[in-house]
Amino acid sequence: MGDNLNTRALTAALACLAAVTLVGCDPASTDPKPAAPAASGSSTGAPAAPPSENADKPPASKAVPNFVGMGLQSAQDKAQAEGFHLLTSHDSAGRDRLQALDRNWKVCSQSVKAGKTVSTDAELDFGAVKLEETCPAGDAKAPEVVGGKMPNLVGKSVKAARGALDSNTSITTTDAAQDRMVLLESNWQVCTQSPAPGVALNGQPVEFTAVKYEESCP
Repeated sequence: MGDNLNTRALTAALACLAAVTLVGCDPASTDPKPAAPAASGSSTGAPAAPPSENADKPPASKAVPNFVGMGLQSAQDKAQAEGFHLLTSHDSAGRDRLQALDRNWKVCSQSVKAGKTVSTDAELDFGAVKLEETCPAGDAKAPEVVGGKMPNLVGKSVKAARGALDSNTSITTTDAAQDRMVLLESNWQVCTQSPAPGVALNGQPVEFTAVKYEESCP
């Protein structure tokens, strides 16, 4: 009888040991764990960053300073400091010269009057001449063809005269005083032209004679 009890006890111990190896003797340990509660809401990632405060902020509006009389470089620097960054300039004398070195030019006019309040993304266009020159009473207008007829280009710079005509026009320019080559056309003024003003332009070649601006036409 005692051997039977010992055998049963040994059998039970071996069975428990085997069960511990697999799932443990505690019956409760075999119960499935409850599923984790589902997260509320539909978002599956980190919350989106709030929109930038300046994303849809309209540009500021400011009164335009008076730039007339300033050096062109100084005027541009001041405009940028005030928040105006869309800047351009042109030759007030109508010669169509480039303002390659802004410190050598001074402002004669500005496209937006001083004191007028505009958006800071508005374009400011400065009319300028070189420092040693006198500002004209008003900006010289660029010549243009009207009604398909040759404009009067006498006295205009050769560069401005060329710019008034169709880009396909054949143009010959000769020195009216000496036998020099006309290289920098913005420094030369037209003395004579052919065709004459008012003649219909039908693709015919155009001829100019010219002298430098500090010279007089013969």
